[in-house]
Amino acid sequence: MTTAAAAEGPREGYCIEDLAVGMSASMSRTIGEAEIVLFAGISGDVNPIHLSESYAQGSVFKGRVAHGMLTAGLISGLLGARFPGPGAIYLGQTLAFKAPVRIGDTVTVTATVTDINAERRRVTLKTVCAVGETVVIDGEATLLVPRRG
Repeated sequence: MTTAAAAEGPREGYCIEDLAVGMSASMSRTIGEAEIVLFAGISGDVNPIHLSESYAQGSVFKGRVAHGMLTAGLISGLLGARFPGPGAIYLGQTLAFKAPVRIGDTVTVTATVTDINAERRRVTLKTVCAVGETVVIDGEATLLVPRRG
């Protein structure tokens, strides 16, 4: 299995001709208070399970948790900025939320190419978000990837 380099900053993305089944890339991000508050403000999701420790203590999670879609948004960051990167267009994403993400958790996002339709320029990737060995989100993304030239 080949691992794509996780270059920093803007760059040219992978073209359909550059990709092969089994290629993968990962990136990690620590979720802090700022990310949760900013996401609440941007999304309008001010559910107290995310923002109020006293409320969240009485929940099934026994404490505050990050928004599931905040964590899922990290998948978009990996796919749009790094692998396949700039030029790729998101067509679809499935998500299964498996476990909570808490303030201070470092989430590692991994995308692995599982299918390529070169004629239609479609790529399917298995997408996984994990905190340590615990999978917190499992899913599949479909992207439109540019051709070279």
